[in-house]
Amino acid sequence: MNYSPNDIKSQDQQSHNGLLLSIIVPVYNVEKYIHTCMESIYSQDLDESTFEVIIVNDGSTDHSMEVIQDIIQTHSNISIINQENQSLSVARNNGIAVAKGEYILMPDSDDLLIKGSLPVLLEKALSSKADLVVADFLAMTDEEIKNLTTVPQKKGLIKVKTGEQLFLEDLNPDQCYVWRTLYRREFLISNQLTFVPGIRYQDVPFTHECYLKAKKCLRAPRLLNIYRKGHESATSSFNKKKAHDLCIAIASTWKLRDIKGLKPQVSKKLNNDIYRSFSLLIYFMLYGIQDAKERDEIFAFLRHEVPDLHFSDGTRQTITWNLFRLSPNLYFSIRKILRKYTPRPNNLIKK
Repeated sequence: MNYSPNDIKSQDQQSHNGLLLSIIVPVYNVEKYIHTCMESIYSQDLDESTFEVIIVNDGSTDHSMEVIQDIIQTHSNISIINQENQSLSVARNNGIAVAKGEYILMPDSDDLLIKGSLPVLLEKALSSKADLVVADFLAMTDEEIKNLTTVPQKKGLIKVKTGEQLFLEDLNPDQCYVWRTLYRREFLISNQLTFVPGIRYQDVPFTHECYLKAKKCLRAPRLLNIYRKGHESATSSFNKKKAHDLCIAIASTWKLRDIKGLKPQVSKKLNNDIYRSFSLLIYFMLYGIQDAKERDEIFAFLRHEVPDLHFSDGTRQTITWNLFRLSPNLYFSIRKILRKYTPRPNNLIKK
């Protein structure tokens, strides 16, 4: 079945019609990886009548759709949304809008699911009616994936947590990976949880908001995904557009401070997570943005997007923020001098 973007609104209120799971796969110029991703979905030992796969072709200009025609023609539970290139965030939003499953999974098309990893997690999700089921993952290079034979599954108890507990105990702000989580569809719809359209770091505000609004969650020490690492460097490819995207992600996450009833420790962690994103913005600019006028424009854009942004949790944050507020370029120059003594950060949420 093929959908166009105009069909999506009319689909939004449909019941799940007995479907247990919707797997949404955004596709944009991933011809090298998409077939492996799709194969991994159909290696889960799930009855095809119980789940659907929604492929969102985000205006691919390579052969991504052609290389998976054999899979599309073999399985009757696949539907396709074809749209002009509008970003991963819009692709995910459009997939969610037509999804009918009780739960939603959103793997990235250059990653893959570990064989047989999904049924146990889905069973636990359905029996508990948890808003979120957060699993573990492996990070591997292309070569490691190529030589992979079997993956020993992790053992451990699945823990029931509130969203607040999950946020405080488990959310690493550098790993806001959407693809490691099963989302209860009704939870997303009732809380109007969507991705910020058109930006690269959309996982950051989305994941924070999900954790802060979830009531019942499961934290499962079970490997679900293989995250494909090493084929892109966050610092070497950083540019003005990505800087703007990260500013918008910071602004969107900052707005979550207005959620009613946040406990002091939750607010403190939220502020610190935002400070982490701010620090990474500056750090990536050290390597990716060399033009002073371009940096000035990015600083002005950040102030425009978050006029009340401030940090004051401890001496380091206070000094950092006051330096930045008084003279962004002076702060930047100091960081530039010190950068050779500072280790490069891990790849910031590349997806």
